[in-house]
Amino acid sequence: MPSPHPPFRDRHDAGCQLAQRVLQEMDDLGLHPTPEQTVVYGLPRGGVEVAEPLAQQLRCPLDVVIAKKITRPENPELAIGAVTADGQVMRARRQMFFNRGDLHWAEARDAALARAKDQWQQLAKVTPHIHPKGRIVILADDGIATGMTMAAAARSLASKHPASILICAPVAPQPVVSRLRHWCNAIIVLATPSSFFSVSRYYASFPQVEMEEAIACLKRHNAPYLGEEPHLGEEMNLSEERSPSLPTDISE
Repeated sequence: MPSPHPPFRDRHDAGCQLAQRVLQEMDDLGLHPTPEQTVVYGLPRGGVEVAEPLAQQLRCPLDVVIAKKITRPENPELAIGAVTADGQVMRARRQMFFNRGDLHWAEARDAALARAKDQWQQLAKVTPHIHPKGRIVILADDGIATGMTMAAAARSLASKHPASILICAPVAPQPVVSRLRHWCNAIIVLATPSSFFSVSRYYASFPQVEMEEAIACLKRHNAPYLGEEPHLGEEMNLSEERSPSLPTDISE
């Protein structure tokens, strides 16, 4: 149920509002990249509709990073980690539900990875496949709840050595915003309520985004950039090893 006066009409409106703040933040940071030096990434499916106005404002390609929650078999709503389609893995720090070598953890991780790869196959033909190395990358979602999938997505991009990573979303709890600073150069969030219940409360209209809608959005925006063969990137190694610059877990 939305709040009495939600700040966003829908995802497009949220993306337009976010685009203005991102442009201001980039100016404050002294970032003035050309369109060729910038790529906007959305987290499918809802994040794509928020990311599109950002890419329009920046006149740059719109791509995706696909991250799926890793959940306990008996409780699919409880995220214990996240994995991206290119094999980057994050774990919840609060309560290590499974040991790293535990068969149940591996099964849950592999099931989430299969979902991520399946979604990638559906979206790959309408994404531009521009490597982020040396570019300013902007990673957007329609809202952040736990930060698990966003952290995994940011870690995936960081492994490809962009010049800077900006995480942005219309709404997120302040504690999550603070934790996500480890995975980016800057984070831009329009609303950081002290009492956070769900992302949908901050939208007047928040329907589920169907895959066909996400595909249409990407195809519409990326028409000038399409033509390369889809790929998952250089690595598919289910990377969980710890690195000082790329943490592999996130507190809740």
